[in-house]
Amino acid sequence: MNLPPGWPIGLEDRLPAPLAAISKLGGNYLLRLADGSAIFAKAGSAPGLEAEAAGLRWLAEAEGLVVELLGHKDTFLLTRWCEPVQADPDAARRFGARLARLHRLGAPSFGAPWAGFIGPLPMDNSPATDWIAFYGSQRVLPYVTQAVDRGAMTLSQARDVKEALDAAQGLPGLDEAPSRIHGDLWSGNVVWTSRGACIVDPAAHGGHRETDLGMLQLFGLPYLEDAIGGYDREYPLMAGWRERVPLHQLHPLAVHAVLFGPSYGHQCAAAARSFLASRA
Repeated sequence: MNLPPGWPIGLEDRLPAPLAAISKLGGNYLLRLADGSAIFAKAGSAPGLEAEAAGLRWLAEAEGLVVELLGHKDTFLLTRWCEPVQADPDAARRFGARLARLHRLGAPSFGAPWAGFIGPLPMDNSPATDWIAFYGSQRVLPYVTQAVDRGAMTLSQARDVKEALDAAQGLPGLDEAPSRIHGDLWSGNVVWTSRGACIVDPAAHGGHRETDLGMLQLFGLPYLEDAIGGYDREYPLMAGWRERVPLHQLHPLAVHAVLFGPSYGHQCAAAARSFLASRA
């Protein structure tokens, strides 16, 4: 059986059983094994996959929530296949509680000790001690600048974002210790399985826990309020967190503006203005 093009020599040794079949999933591969299990083989850039592997290992300290990493080498990363099923309210509540326990594991600082990526874009993971300074200079403004350079945001929209970040200085609820966050937790990175939700494709780092929740709301997690209820019972959210959601959405919206164009630039500026209106 032919292995995927570019498959690194020796990576098949990481498979827990002999390979029985291969099918293509976009630019990636689903490997069916002789024991009936399945492995997802993700193809990508070596630096990006190295960062993802480091994040998966770190997040895996919250047992059972994060997809199991089997190995990576060069431009391929192997994880257990998460067979999807329909979500339901109980699974969402359990997911929320498990996400809260992941966040409570904490981090030594904001950022991470490995090079960061979000999708194909590099992300500055240099350690920091002040969240809003870290969030502005290492998570939001670099992508706003790129979006302006690419014509996906206007200078006026960029000023709205900067004003929102300035308004967040010293705001109660933003001074928590670093949480261990997924960092790219949109609904497509939450796979519902028969054993509960499994999270995949992290941009993991020490951040603010509300950032993961803000992204879940931005892209429409099924049974979101049940998930938030399960989270809040496990790790109560700080007062006013819903008003801060648009602030936490600035990062993913700026990234999407760089990758996908002006419609997300408009949404990013609108989120900034929404946050500013909540402070008026």
